[in-house]
Amino acid sequence: DSMSMRSVWSERVASADGETAESAATVAKSVTAPLSLIVSAFAPVLDVARTLTPELHAAPGDRTILLIDLGSGQNRIGASALCQVYGALGETPPDLDHPELLVRFFAAIQELNAKGWLQAYHDRSDGGLIVTLLEMAFAGGAGLEIDLSPLSGHDLATLFSEELGAVVEVREKDLEGVLDLLAHHGLFELTHRIGRPVVGHDIVITRSGQTLLSSSRSTLRALWSDTTFRMQTLRDDPDCAREEHEARLDDGNLGQFARATFDIEQDVAARFASRGGAKPRVAILREQGVNGQLEMAAAFDRAGFSAIDVHMSDLLSGRVELASFRGLVACGGFSYGDVLGAGQGWAKSILFNDAVREAFATFFLREDSFALGVCNGCQMMSSLRDIIPGAALWPRFVRNRSEQFEARLSLVRVESSPSILFTGMENSILPIAVAHGEGRAEFDTVDQCARLEHERLIGARFVDNRGEATQRYPSNPNGSPEGITALTTPSGRVTIMMPHPERVTRALNYSWHPPEWTGDGPWLRMFRNARLWVG
Repeated sequence: DSMSMRSVWSERVASADGETAESAATVAKSVTAPLSLIVSAFAPVLDVARTLTPELHAAPGDRTILLIDLGSGQNRIGASALCQVYGALGETPPDLDHPELLVRFFAAIQELNAKGWLQAYHDRSDGGLIVTLLEMAFAGGAGLEIDLSPLSGHDLATLFSEELGAVVEVREKDLEGVLDLLAHHGLFELTHRIGRPVVGHDIVITRSGQTLLSSSRSTLRALWSDTTFRMQTLRDDPDCAREEHEARLDDGNLGQFARATFDIEQDVAARFASRGGAKPRVAILREQGVNGQLEMAAAFDRAGFSAIDVHMSDLLSGRVELASFRGLVACGGFSYGDVLGAGQGWAKSILFNDAVREAFATFFLREDSFALGVCNGCQMMSSLRDIIPGAALWPRFVRNRSEQFEARLSLVRVESSPSILFTGMENSILPIAVAHGEGRAEFDTVDQCARLEHERLIGARFVDNRGEATQRYPSNPNGSPEGITALTTPSGRVTIMMPHPERVTRALNYSWHPPEWTGDGPWLRMFRNARLWVG
């Protein structure tokens, strides 16, 4: 506090002389405001694959839902969201009356997770039990059958109290072990079996045989997201906001899924690793503002390349020559802050330098070279189409239709094209990371897009949850026509794409993935295809 600071300064003043002491004393007198103490902490994560999510799994007769109530049935609603809705403050807010409960709860959850007994987890203290359950249903695309009979108190307080606690989903075969472990930690009396997830869209909440709520998941999700929708119509493109809201109302909306037409664990280039010798070199190209080079280098390294960091200044100065590389990849980021438009500044640094322009043109002409542009690199390479053989039909990339930076997990369908990177991946529908503000493909003419289609130069498209190419938001996050999000050349040696395959080369990189994905992610196949092509 300020008194302690004055004491410290007094000691320094006492040991100082003359002008120094006078200055120190002046500073000491000026210290009157109280100081804040900021405490931060870190903890190791031993296995990121053990992350718990709210995603329910609707397996008939196999799952049950438990409430672990650290509020011990008190259901205090002061300062809750429910009170705010009614313009009230309430009297008594939730509290942690017995801190040791939280310690035991944390230890129990860690043990249950380590044993693989928790299938879903969500905290109750932000919105209450009803919001917790609904958010879990939304995340898993599941219905709910909930019975509040094991819980005491008024229905409204039971559903909306924001006391500490959690809702967990467990398998029936694990239930006995789960309850025994919770009992070991002194939490058995606070644990209540309150229902189960079900296949379908119905949300039903009862108590002692009386129905308290019966509705569809989509209707409740529309209510849950209504405030967001209204804000979005004012902040973003209103048509995009409406399309996203309508998607929430669609009971046929199955959310994320995946369909790989190939073995994602197969290393098609494995035989080259056993040969030893020098690995083929790929230039991981970056410019000021680019930030995706490490992930890109890791992806090519895993596929058997020697990934070399190359900055544009290396090429401009002549320190590095493209002739020494078999592959070239332009990475994602925000070159020059996109002040000249997406990737335009980066492209101009190549096009307006005769020597560098000639080096790139020569590289693209070589029949033994390949190139990839991702996100900002995709935008940049599209502006180099005049020096890339077969790229004349490529579009430029402009502001997303939503008028917002889009960072999400999207579904894309890999199309049949000459791209050497997509070999064997055709017709796969795969989730992929998206992060861009200017990803909408803009063509000079309608014929331009039709010709790309006719010549099979479209490498991938955004699709909806039925696997159909779409321009509707948010399945298509940028509004590109026909869902176009990857393009190639007739030779297949140069490919550009807006999404980030390098960010999801391992299953654990995903925020969501099918449970059977435990090792490699499907997009690692792209980089292995490049290694196979190089030979």
